[in-house]
Amino acid sequence: MKPRHKRLAIVGCALAALAATTALVLNAFEDNLLFFFSPSQVQAREAPADRAFRVGGLVEPGSVRRQSDGVTVAFVITDTAKTVPVTYRGILPDLFQEGKGVVARGRLDAEGVFRADQVLARHDENYMPPEAAHAVEQAKKAQRSLAQPAAGGPAK
Repeated sequence: MKPRHKRLAIVGCALAALAATTALVLNAFEDNLLFFFSPSQVQAREAPADRAFRVGGLVEPGSVRRQSDGVTVAFVITDTAKTVPVTYRGILPDLFQEGKGVVARGRLDAEGVFRADQVLARHDENYMPPEAAHAVEQAKKAQRSLAQPAAGGPAK
């Protein structure tokens, strides 16, 4: 083999190895990617039905129900416009409270109940997870735009 052909073969093998490595990294990244959805988006069926995602908002006051087994909890997450029922089996964070911000990771079941495998709560008095705060703000904006008169322009 000529030296020129050897160099081309080495470059070709290096490019093939780089392509295979890139494909493996992108595949692993896609498997671990979790998207965030608000309760309004979940109710609008924008969330995936076949893979895990995160949903966040406020824990609706009066919605927390603890099962008799001591580890299963059912509650409702709201963005002030729509709600999503959630069940979680495990120990909730100490800062989990009704009316406070929360983000849950899991899957939506066939009945429309979000089966969480992880629940994250705020960490101080004024904190709400950024995704949950954004979802609540978007829902409030949508409610305000629906409340404005259609023909007369913005209400004064």
